[in-house]
Amino acid sequence: MAKVLTIPVVPDPGRRKRVRGSDKRYVDGQKILVQAMNYLAKSDPQDNREAVELLSEHFRNNFRMSDSPMNE
Repeated sequence: MAKVLTIPVVPDPGRRKRVRGSDKRYVDGQKILVQAMNYLAKSDPQDNREAVELLSEHFRNNFRMSDSPMNE
């Protein structure tokens, strides 16, 4: 039977730092979601409320706060 040996290592927070550059796909995705939410909210606000909430939740969870569609 094999033995498993673990060597504890103190994590180095500076090692994991990555510089995130802007990615046009993120900004384009944000724009499309915002346009979809605006369309749904204007066409029939009561019936499309759940759809707007779903898109809003997706928008908040899948995009970085630093990506802004207005900063182009």
